[in-house]
Amino acid sequence: MIAEHADTAVARIAAAIAEPARARMLCCLMDGHARTSTELSVVAEVTPSTASAHLNKLKDQHLVKVLAQGKHRYYSLADQGVATALEALMNVAGGTRDKFVPNTPTRLRAARTCYDHMAGTLAVALHDRLFSLGWLAPDAQDDTRYELSPQGTDALGSMGVEVDDARGSRRRFACACVDWSERRPHLGGALGAALLTLTLKERWLVRDLDSRALSITPSGERALRHHFGFA
Repeated sequence: MIAEHADTAVARIAAAIAEPARARMLCCLMDGHARTSTELSVVAEVTPSTASAHLNKLKDQHLVKVLAQGKHRYYSLADQGVATALEALMNVAGGTRDKFVPNTPTRLRAARTCYDHMAGTLAVALHDRLFSLGWLAPDAQDDTRYELSPQGTDALGSMGVEVDDARGSRRRFACACVDWSERRPHLGGALGAALLTLTLKERWLVRDLDSRALSITPSGERALRHHFGFA
């Protein structure tokens, strides 16, 4: 009976992948960057309404996940297991995937504010570094929400990040916020805001006078190397 269930599951997932428009969407998402249904409709060469139906099918089969952010819904592969399976299929097929090319102005792409927290290439790298250090981990019930490990609480607290104040806030403590230039998550929520506040207070980052751009100072470069191990 177990083998029959496994066979049925494999057939169902294979059928979801086999439709050409859905396959193009999945291959597009292999680069790790999230995209909207409108963007994926262009990739799949279908109408936006058809793309939404295809994405619902992929979501039902746990092949993609969606993060609602403001008026946008960003789609990405559900997990590394899906990416691994698609990579194997692409190797068999001998296919390639197009590289994601952002069109954001360079100064804004490097580092900028996203409301009250940090965004851009630097913010995405910092987000990933917090995970690799074991300081952040996804919530067990919702992987778009994050929790600090005891080590992360101590480390950020020792830098001067107001972790307790962030925890006491009525807003979400820490969460994924899809970066509109990188299309990968940076750190949002009260913790993201507290981290930006610290970097500005210590002048690791300085605001541009006429835009949302942030610039890294020499002391900021040293601090990032010292606290987070950036090269």
